[in-house]
Amino acid sequence: MRHQKKTIKLGRTAEHRKALLANQVCSLIEHQRIKTTLAKAKAVRPLAERMVTLGKNGSIHARRTALATLRQKNAVKKLFDDIAPRSAERNGGYTRIVKLGQRKSDSALMAFIEWVDMAEVVEERPAEEKKAKRKEAEPKPQRTEPERAEPKKEEPAAKEEKPAVAPAPVEEAKPKKRRWFSRKSSAEK
Repeated sequence: MRHQKKTIKLGRTAEHRKALLANQVCSLIEHQRIKTTLAKAKAVRPLAERMVTLGKNGSIHARRTALATLRQKNAVKKLFDDIAPRSAERNGGYTRIVKLGQRKSDSALMAFIEWVDMAEVVEERPAEEKKAKRKEAEPKPQRTEPERAEPKKEEPAAKEEKPAVAPAPVEEAKPKKRRWFSRKSSAEK
């Protein structure tokens, strides 16, 4: 029986598991929120909260202990300078896990893990850049129907009707001449 054996093993060796959890905590410190599987999020939570507790202590020994666990100087610096002071009045419960549902590929349960008192600004990916990379759409032809939304009030006496612009005739696509293993088709002869 596994009584009193709290470690979530995640199907990895001890060294691999320690490295994975340390990297996850460093990513959480850097990005304020990470998306991972629910099992990994539950395994990361105790280590992340332990690191915040070390950061609240603030001694040089606590900083060295955190550096020994996380192995990234910039993450430890941000932890001690930014994240730990924000949580100074809180007695534990520094992280939150938000369940997201199943991943499409393998149906693994996904979750966000984030700081409870994280800064309001979270890195957002700009959606406009993706649209800009696509090729530009052709301009739409002008509408010939009058707009019904709002009548024009500027010049009611002098209404000029614009001539209807007919769309350019579309050329029919010519059938492609196909060659199959360098043979001429019967249509090409």
